[in-house]
Amino acid sequence: MKVTHFDPERDLIFVEGWIWSPRAESRRQLRLVLDTGAAETIVVPEVLDELGYNPRHGEQITVMRSAVGREEGYLIRVMRFSCLGHREDDFRVHVQDLPEGWGIEGLIGLSFLRLLNYEIRSREGRILVERAEG
Repeated sequence: MKVTHFDPERDLIFVEGWIWSPRAESRRQLRLVLDTGAAETIVVPEVLDELGYNPRHGEQITVMRSAVGREEGYLIRVMRFSCLGHREDDFRVHVQDLPEGWGIEGLIGLSFLRLLNYEIRSREGRILVERAEG
């Protein structure tokens, strides 16, 4: 069981993540928000550009709709993605802009969370995580 701590006084659950460059030469830390209401795990385009990913290598162009409107983006597979003490190789992320000024570089959505069993203890500021069987 892995334990990730977060600040229970904040309005959002901020966690640390990592994403590797296409050739695993380097990796970059990410400031992410855990979002159980998001279907996809999202990373902002600037991070992927910095690591050497290219939109031309994306799997498909997408449109996501939310309460704030319609956002265009694309799906791409990253060499490696890690968060909440667990790592996934050849992981698909949705690339799109997020609101500026929050300092958020992405969202951890159900595309990553469904690989895990997790328990969020909001008052304690802890997330308990283990890899799901099967």
